[in-house]
Parts: sequence; structure tokens; C-alpha cells
Amino acid sequence: MIRILPFLLLAASIASGQSLVGKAAPAFSLKDSAGKTRSLAEFKGKYIVLEWYNKDCPFVRKHYDGGHMQGLQKAWKEKGVIWLSIVSSAAGKQGHLAPAEAQALLGKSVFSEAILLDASGAVGRAYGAKTTPTMVIIDPKGVVASIGAIDDRRSAKVEDVPGALNYVSANLTALLAGKAAPHPDTPSYGCGVKYAD
Repeated sequence: MIRILPFLLLAASIASGQSLVGKAAPAFSLKDSAGKTRSLAEFKGKYIVLEWYNKDCPFVRKHYDGGHMQGLQKAWKEKGVIWLSIVSSAAGKQGHLAPAEAQALLGKSVFSEAILLDASGAVGRAYGAKTTPTMVIIDPKGVVASIGAIDDRRSAKVEDVPGALNYVSANLTALLAGKAAPHPDTPSYGCGVKYAD
């Protein structure tokens, strides 16, 4: 019971609408597309971006079809930021990826450090991820610095990307300069995460 209690408290805080910003990021271990177990602890001491990904969601495709998300992934990785894409779609639901399918995307249409497979939805629920994309930034101390939408244009139109305020870039720019994230908690938008029933 002692090991379960912190998760129950976390789930209760998310259900009541309390933000994770300023709190310790929920620890997790997930298999990546290559079958390797990856954990949050593996990247301690670095800035980490968690991106909830669903390849079939039009709101996700908005950022991938024009190469915008891949550009963000590459640019921030070059600055030492760890970018992890998480698939919380359950088997048989939209966006679910088998390991081989996810591996085929990595380095071709997705340029994150890894695609992590969360078919049980445990990690997505721990972070309160309701939509794809949901974006989380974790600071080097393991604290959630920001969570929510990728930008301020709540549409699925590729043409809306260039004129949008990208919260991830704005927050990372400030954080790497030693400042607070200017947009720490924004309402996410997109397709509902296709969790297991």
C-alpha cells in the first residue's frame, strides 16, 4: 500500500484539476520502439520534453505534415534537450503503434530521442494527458516546468503553424536562459488520447 499511495495521491490531484507545474515529474519506465526500457531517471540533469503522439490525429499531423515538429525536435536536441514521444493509444485504437511500426517512424518522420510505448495508458494518466499533442517540459531537477498545448492556434490546419506562438519553444528558450517558463500551464487541445477502456 505504501508504494501505491503516491500514485493515488497524484491521480487524485490530477482529477481535481490541480496542475503538475512546480511538482516532481511522475517517474516512469517504458519500452521504446526498439524494445529497450527507458526511464525518466535515465535523463536526470537535463531538460526533457514529453510529447504525446498519435500519428493519425489531425492535430498532430498539423505539426508533422509540414515538418514543423521534426524541426523542433532536431533544433532542441542540438541544444541538449531530451525529446521523448509517448504513444498512449491502446491496442486496437487510433494511433496505437506496434514496436516495429514505431521503429519505422523513428529517424524518418519522427526525430525524438525515442518513441515510448504506453499501451496501458499508465504514464499518460499519471501526467493527466488528455489530448494529442500534450507537451510537458521537465527541468534538470525533475520538476515539471510546463504542461499543456503546443501553441496558441487551436486548429488542425497546417497553415496556422507559422503564425502561432509555440509555447514549447518559448518556454525552453526562457528556461535555458535561467528564467521561468512564460507559459507554464496552458489548456491542451487536439484528439482525445485513446486510452484503454
